[in-house]
Amino acid sequence: MTEKCNKYEAIFTFGNEEMMKSHLQNCPECQKEQKQMDKVSDLLKEVRPYYVQKRKSYAKLKMACAVFAILFSGTVLGVVNLNSDVSDILRYGTTLSADDLGFPVDSYGLLMVE
Repeated sequence: MTEKCNKYEAIFTFGNEEMMKSHLQNCPECQKEQKQMDKVSDLLKEVRPYYVQKRKSYAKLKMACAVFAILFSGTVLGVVNLNSDVSDILRYGTTLSADDLGFPVDSYGLLMVE
């Protein structure tokens, strides 16, 4: 029964580049493990642009939603504040007239000027 080399992880984590190269030249098991690590590294390099693009598109979507919310709320508030009839209906349930506000009015509902 052969013993498996368990130095790869320790050298990879705590060792330096020269120590790793010298160990890989002498140990076939660690060479296999290094090849697997190289394959994984290549796969990660291959899929990295997709994850970066996904993150960027998500950020663009959040920005677009924020801009839409700001524009929509600004438009709604502008319509409500500029159109006093809509504002009165929303606040009081009916449109207020000059008589409701306590001003003196004539029989036509117009303000009386003395």
